[in-house]
Amino acid sequence: MSDSLTVQDAEAVRLHPADNVVVAPGRIAKGARLAGEGIVALDSIPMGHKIATSRIARGEIVRKYGQVIGVATCDIAPGAHVHVHNIAMSAERAGAAHQVNAWARSEAPRSFQGYRRKDGRAGVRNYIGVLTSVNCSATVARHIAEAAEKSGLLDGFDNIDGIVPITHTSGCGMAGSGEGYDILRRTLWGTAANPNFGAILMVGLGCEVLQIDRLKDEHFSDGRDFHSFTIQDVGGTRRAIAEGLEHLKSLLPELNKIRRAEIPASELVLGLQCGGSDGWSGVSSNPALGNASDRLVALGGTVILSETPEIYGAEHLLHARAVSPEVSARLNARMEWWERYTKIHGAEMNNNPSPGNKAGGLTTILEKSLGAVAKSGTSPLTDVIEYAKPLRTRGLVFMDSPGFDPCSATGQVASGATMIAFTTGRGSAYGCKPSPSIKLSSNSAIYEKMKDDIDIDCGTIVSGASTVEQKGAEILDTLLAVASGRQSKSEELGYGGVEFVPWQIGAVM
Repeated sequence: MSDSLTVQDAEAVRLHPADNVVVAPGRIAKGARLAGEGIVALDSIPMGHKIATSRIARGEIVRKYGQVIGVATCDIAPGAHVHVHNIAMSAERAGAAHQVNAWARSEAPRSFQGYRRKDGRAGVRNYIGVLTSVNCSATVARHIAEAAEKSGLLDGFDNIDGIVPITHTSGCGMAGSGEGYDILRRTLWGTAANPNFGAILMVGLGCEVLQIDRLKDEHFSDGRDFHSFTIQDVGGTRRAIAEGLEHLKSLLPELNKIRRAEIPASELVLGLQCGGSDGWSGVSSNPALGNASDRLVALGGTVILSETPEIYGAEHLLHARAVSPEVSARLNARMEWWERYTKIHGAEMNNNPSPGNKAGGLTTILEKSLGAVAKSGTSPLTDVIEYAKPLRTRGLVFMDSPGFDPCSATGQVASGATMIAFTTGRGSAYGCKPSPSIKLSSNSAIYEKMKDDIDIDCGTIVSGASTVEQKGAEILDTLLAVASGRQSKSEELGYGGVEFVPWQIGAVM
């Protein structure tokens, strides 16, 4: 991509059909024709900055990502540079409240080859999980999984994707009630219940705060696809490993009987993540993922937006997309919780654009936060849930979480996400068993540099080789292919076994 585009080859990036601005993929000279928009640049436009595509009257809404980013402070002519000198925050955020009723998208029916579980839900992988109630049983859980692999225990069981140890750093030295305990408890049982697991073996030490028997009383009972024991009960580490292998042997035959079958795309549950972002993430990969999200919602599927600190400043637009006042109130409650939480720890929820952000083309806090929110598309917000709580609706759901990607994705999987889509601009090495993760680059340079890790190059949007719509269609095609059994890049590399990171809140005692 050139730093300067000539009169003959100037193009711009359109992020949404409803936008009245486009983005310069390189420096555009004054007088350059923007062929795709039918306008001429009235100013020299820096790379990453916005250009008006039609006349925007003073007081009129300026839209990017299909969302409000501000209002014009003066009349803006087609082809003019749009930035801090002619737009400002909109106090009323006019027009956004009408979006939910106006939203409509149709998609031809799609399907994937997945696994139908006894509770009716659909998985995209057929794993056995070896979960731990406490960090003290983590080594035993890993030894059980490693011993199963080394001994060839899965030989002949071709319909089973593998054995996944799920270990963590908590489970004891904590209160046996309250917010911290509740989050860990529901993260563990939610993960165990994820439809990508066909069977679960839970291993404890025996004396921990998070007792397996209590967890079973609340959520599970020992049966054909859920087994459990403690190291203390069976007589120590060596016997525990042997005990675990015997349990796995008894689980394998029934699990191997399950076959992939055609399942409507409406039953996919996709967790949305972004990390290692750059200046193009909000221009290419995030809007493209948002387009794919809208396509999946139109098919009847579910997408989970998370990372609460990274929507701060744009949350009012999610309020405007809420399907009811009750959903909006739940979102507001989570934002207020975070303001209290960060204040207690001496931090701030403050995302005002810095001088560097503005130099890169970001004008308002809305535009900055919308770069992250863009991956959720434009569909109505159907629900807001707390971290790792079960899904109650389809469509776009917001799950409260920190911005730390592995922690956020862990909560999404516990809430029911069977796949993860992860955008990155600087490169991400991440996987997420039991739910396969596909990675999307915001620029072509990092894609070429990390081809073994990244599944789709969205940098072609910036170069003009593809549009947001085209890339959104490609992302959905890839999601359905991976859901049907094709390995993602992170799966090929063996990622996902150590990325289980529950959110730890509360005192460690």
